[in-house]
Amino acid sequence: MSDSMPQLSLHDSRSRKTVPFAPLDPGNVRIYYCGPTVYDLAHIGNLRAMVTADLLVRLLRVLYPRVTYVRNITDVEDKINARARENGETIDSLTARTIRDFHQDLAAVAVLPPDIEPRATRHIGEMVTMIGRLIESGHAYAAQGHVLFSVASDPAYGTLSGRSPEDLQAGARVEIAPYKRDPGDFVLWKPSEPDLPGWESPWGRGRPGWHIECSAMSHRYLGESFDIHGGGSDLLFPHHENELAQSRCCFPHGRFANHWVHNAMLLVDGEKMSKSLGNFLTVRDVLAHSPAEALRLLLLHAQYRSVLNFTQGGLDDAKQTLNRFYRAIGDLPPEDDDAPPPAAVLAALCDDLNTPRALAEMHALADRALAGDQSAARGLRAAGRLLGLLGQTPQAWFRAGADIDPAEIETLIQHRLDARRARDFARADAIRADLAGRGIVLEDGPAGTTWRRA
Repeated sequence: MSDSMPQLSLHDSRSRKTVPFAPLDPGNVRIYYCGPTVYDLAHIGNLRAMVTADLLVRLLRVLYPRVTYVRNITDVEDKINARARENGETIDSLTARTIRDFHQDLAAVAVLPPDIEPRATRHIGEMVTMIGRLIESGHAYAAQGHVLFSVASDPAYGTLSGRSPEDLQAGARVEIAPYKRDPGDFVLWKPSEPDLPGWESPWGRGRPGWHIECSAMSHRYLGESFDIHGGGSDLLFPHHENELAQSRCCFPHGRFANHWVHNAMLLVDGEKMSKSLGNFLTVRDVLAHSPAEALRLLLLHAQYRSVLNFTQGGLDDAKQTLNRFYRAIGDLPPEDDDAPPPAAVLAALCDDLNTPRALAEMHALADRALAGDQSAARGLRAAGRLLGLLGQTPQAWFRAGADIDPAEIETLIQHRLDARRARDFARADAIRADLAGRGIVLEDGPAGTTWRRA
């Protein structure tokens, strides 16, 4: 990191403190995020975690010369098996379609792809090796075709989530099974029936448990110790707690993740999102009625560790904010695209990804840009690029989503001009009013009449 760059501080879930970020290797910052379990479309809660990861990686790439970002795909899991059976389709068909949909949805919201996107089914060998090591070291045991991690063998278990052993037993949703030594022991390997995905192993044909998948994939690409592990707060326990335990016990000389980042949950109209309440929204549900950039901006309105309330009003406000920013950018020439992000915006993001403060700085830049300050306009666009915003031209933004053919709009603009030349101002005003009623705003200027979406 350059001496001129601000110091990045991040809240660490393990220490429960906001601390300066110190990479293990400043020449290559390594980060792992839990990706999707591919059985259904991504919802906006999933998206918040992906946008948080995307913002963090974008910032790290400004601060450091190299970042290796790994985000996995879970493509073997009981929910996938159940959904494929329910749909009457093959598991391969379901996972292929869902992965494709996931990539399309994230690309629409300007979430950049990771450097490495490992799939669990392609890393079974690494999982089997890890499980074998855990058995040899006394941290796991085989029983009735299963292999389970022995929670009692790890004195540090519970330190990530901050739960005592009593809390863990009381709060855990654990499977009561006769082959478990302790109710909190979790599955590393389970037997597979002939109609389910399975691989040969020393413990019989079976498939991995969810938690061992991420431990094996992160180790394969990032090693025994890496810089940041992240995901939604719902993953803190048991998933991340179990990942940490099995990785720490398998590789006792490593630290696994040096720093843990978790984003808070998302509400819809003040309530927890659920299908039973009828407020469950996929990314595609929102994008069917709103610009993708407005959805991304709404997700950035709250700092990632604060609960975010998704509302239609908030989405409308995000659209109006983007209207203002795009007007402020105006017609900057393309050569300005490489301008560095403004120091005030960079400092805000280095303060534990303080996006509300960064957006306030962008509004201040917009004030100056609208008053004619071209350097502020360049800074605004550079700030937007860092936050994954303002990636279109103003013309494209204002014209996108219009429910009327652009050629028809241009024809009506010409008819209005003809009416004004003929001093038929009533007809000219009627054309403007008609377009306004259809969501199109006309703007007269020295270069002629232009239009934009309202």
